[in-house]
Amino acid sequence: MANVPRRPLYYLGILSSGFVLGGFLHALLARFLPAGAPKEVLTASVHPSVGPFSLDLLVLSLTIGPITLTVSVMAVVGVVLAYLLARSLF
Repeated sequence: MANVPRRPLYYLGILSSGFVLGGFLHALLARFLPAGAPKEVLTASVHPSVGPFSLDLLVLSLTIGPITLTVSVMAVVGVVLAYLLARSLF
């Protein structure tokens, strides 16, 4: 296979499809695994958030937030699986 430089959209597509796959796996495992250590480890996640952000321009007042990003163990596994699948296909 030739070494061609990848475009940024390729990597963005891999990341976004991996996070979607990982989110699906996270929800599936959280629902069907019995309570115990494997469920706690595989469904562990971090929830960093920013906000709310307020902007008052006298004529217009705008409030955005809070914006939260959820990163779980299964999201990382999903990104790795999506990368391996894309590498084998392309």
